[in-house]
Amino acid sequence: MQGLHLTADLYDCRGADGLMTDAAVLAELCRRHTIGVGLTLVDEKWHTFPPYEGQPGGVTGMLLLAESHLAVHTWPERRAVTLDVYVCNFTTDNSAKAEALLREIVAAFEPQRSEIHRLQRGGEQRPPLETILEPLNDAGDAVYGFVSSERVLARRSPYQTIELLRTLRFGLTMRIDGHFMTSEGEEFYYHECLVHPAAVAHGAVRDVLIIGGGDGGAAEEVLKHRSVQRVVMAELDGEVVALAREHLRAVHRGVFDDPRLEVKIGDGLAYVAETAERFDLILLDLTDPETPAGSLYTEAFFRSLRRILRPGGAVVLHTGTPVFEPDQVQRINAALRTVFEQVHPFGLYVPLYGAYWGFAVASDRLQPRALDAATLQARVDALPDLQYYNAEVHPALFALPTYYRRLVQTDVAASARAALAEAAP
Repeated sequence: MQGLHLTADLYDCRGADGLMTDAAVLAELCRRHTIGVGLTLVDEKWHTFPPYEGQPGGVTGMLLLAESHLAVHTWPERRAVTLDVYVCNFTTDNSAKAEALLREIVAAFEPQRSEIHRLQRGGEQRPPLETILEPLNDAGDAVYGFVSSERVLARRSPYQTIELLRTLRFGLTMRIDGHFMTSEGEEFYYHECLVHPAAVAHGAVRDVLIIGGGDGGAAEEVLKHRSVQRVVMAELDGEVVALAREHLRAVHRGVFDDPRLEVKIGDGLAYVAETAERFDLILLDLTDPETPAGSLYTEAFFRSLRRILRPGGAVVLHTGTPVFEPDQVQRINAALRTVFEQVHPFGLYVPLYGAYWGFAVASDRLQPRALDAATLQARVDALPDLQYYNAEVHPALFALPTYYRRLVQTDVAASARAALAEAAP
């Protein structure tokens, strides 16, 4: 029958030790909160395990409820707990009671980290839900996530695992190797700000290179600029393009049918090394540096990009989150400064990425903050269908929080350049 199934994994619990090792103490807590939220206790069973490797044994137990059950298991040697609450909602919706019961028990254990999943069971009108979590940094000490109602597909390409999930918040969402990439509902935050600050500052972008960008969102924004005659998309994985064409029209809006877009499937690094063409704007729309795209976030690659830029042209890329990846953000900005005369970091909150995110415009001449107000407004007014970027947002993107400014300020970057020079053979 239809109902709500809640599970919780609790880590580094710092609640009273008796809850981890004493069945009577844990049972009393569970009974009290079960009755307190209005659920009906029918029976119960509890067991304390013997000591293990010098550590007290854990407790396992269950309350049978008229509405279904509550189950608990503790691992005192790991300071960990698992919880399982299920309530039937066939005749009465008990979801709020189940949520309250789980909340009270979790609070009693005082976990430092928890993973909670909610599954709607039974009833065709309620699709099953899955909570998808992603770490915000390599250390894994901060996570965020979204609730998905459907895994539309999961496919292994020659290079990576690609998933399409239907999320409740942002609609169809693409993940690559376990990282959220883009979504129907909020792609404009990232794509508009990747493209327009530099393109508007330039004012006459004609030829554009996008390395990566297989979902088509960046190309669609680029082609809003009337001056653009040609866009080359160098995307490593043809599967990304194929899936985007079929499933993510709300992201690319048919850009793959625009004759100004030329898609080249292959290694972006090799394309840059071999091409004799020149571009006014180069966009690195890549997966993160810890992925196989890592070689495209290096000083050596930035130098190869400078070679194919026209005078006054710019490179734009994301650098990571200054909050959770400060070392990475500092390193990439320092590498950019060894190559380009002008490096202008900027930032915005990207909902799908769960944090304030860093970007940079790198150039020998272009200064995106130097536009006068009238010119800026006129150029922005010429762009159709904007949802995030506007003339007021443009300078605000470059107004850095103090902690971010300190990461990328010139004297820090100079120190990093000196360290790189000393380490060079």
